[in-house]
Order: sequence, then structure tokens, then C-alpha cells
Amino acid sequence: MPRNDTAFLFDLDGTLVDSVYQHVLAWKEALDKEGVELSVWRIHRKIGMSGGLFANILLRETGLEITEERLARLRDWHAEAFNRQHTQGSVRPLPGARELLAYLTAQDIPWAIATSGRMETAAHNLEALGVDPSKIPVVTRDQVRHAKPDPDLFLAAAARLGVDIHQSLVIGDSVWDMLAAQRARALGVGLLSGGYGLAELQQSGAFRVYDDPADLLRHIDEVAARD
Repeated sequence: MPRNDTAFLFDLDGTLVDSVYQHVLAWKEALDKEGVELSVWRIHRKIGMSGGLFANILLRETGLEITEERLARLRDWHAEAFNRQHTQGSVRPLPGARELLAYLTAQDIPWAIATSGRMETAAHNLEALGVDPSKIPVVTRDQVRHAKPDPDLFLAAAARLGVDIHQSLVIGDSVWDMLAAQRARALGVGLLSGGYGLAELQQSGAFRVYDDPADLLRHIDEVAARD
């Protein structure tokens, strides 16, 4: 029987919801509208990091100055494009995501969600998962000073649960999640459902890697401490 003193802190996009590539295409649409040339694969490598780091990388890779005004405009266009895909039904929970969360709830194992996205895009994902932010701790980019790979999101999620971050598992699909887990001094568990490879996740700190939430649930005894 798993112990309930180990908390699960989940990323959202690519970890619980199959939405990474929709975010990539939404950013591509926004960047194209702004006249910023950036290949789709390069955008994918940035999904999950903070907007500030994203802006710095855009500057480095395109030579364009990314002002706060321009970044705000890009965010608005990205949110509009991403939410449009939700209305078209292309964004859905990953296999096993709802079942995994239901299992943790049934076992009285605390869990929370910490996402680099802002609530304007996270809200649709949470609704698709059946997660009510008034009942489950959800920490978004709007609520912390720095997003991933800084640890702020996961530290805030642990604090909302009232648990020790050192007794927590960070579940994520990107290297930014695993780097943030290391900086928070939490164990990182990687999922392949966001497009990063096994070696990349392991090299950035994941001590276990699974295909998706369904695969994690099948192997829950490997990561959840037992009585």
C-alpha cells in the first residue's frame, strides 16, 4: 500500500494533457503573425520554459529585440490560437491521466498541478481533466516570480499542499521540469508523452521514465513509497 506522505506534483501540458504540439503550432502562428521566423522544431524545444527565457532565446536565434510589449502581444496571440484548438476538440487528456489522478485521490496521496502556462490557457486543460482548481492546488505562471527551469512552481505547489518538497515527486515531460525538480531538491519522474527522449530526461535528472500517465500508473509501486 503506498504511503500518503509522498506528494505528486504534476506538470500539465504533455504530462497530463496531450497538448504540447498544439502549443507549438499556436506559438508558430503567433510568431508568424509577428514576423518572427522560427522553425517548428526549435519552438518545441522551448515549450515549458519561462516566457522570459523564451524571449531571450528568440533574441539570440533571430536577432530581433523581444520587448515586453512584443512578448505580451505574442502571448495573447498564442493563447487565442491554442484556445481555438480546444474548441475544435484537438486537445485531450493523455491516456491514463484521469485514472492516475483518481487513484492518487482514492489512496489519499496528495497531488497538485504546477504549470508554466498561464490560467488563460491552463483553464481549458484543467476542465478537460475534470480538475477543479478550487479543490485541487493548481499553480500557474501568473502566481510565481519565475517559471521553469527555476523551482518556484513546484515549491509553491508543495507549499499549497503543506508537504515537504524533499518528500515530493515532480512528474513532467520536459527537461525543464526535471531541471526544476533538481533545483527544488525533489525527485523527478519523466514521461515521454511530451516529445523529449529517454536519454534527455535521464540526463536532466529523471530517476524513472515512463511512456505516459497510464504507464506510470501501471508502475506506481516503483515510485510511490510504501508502508
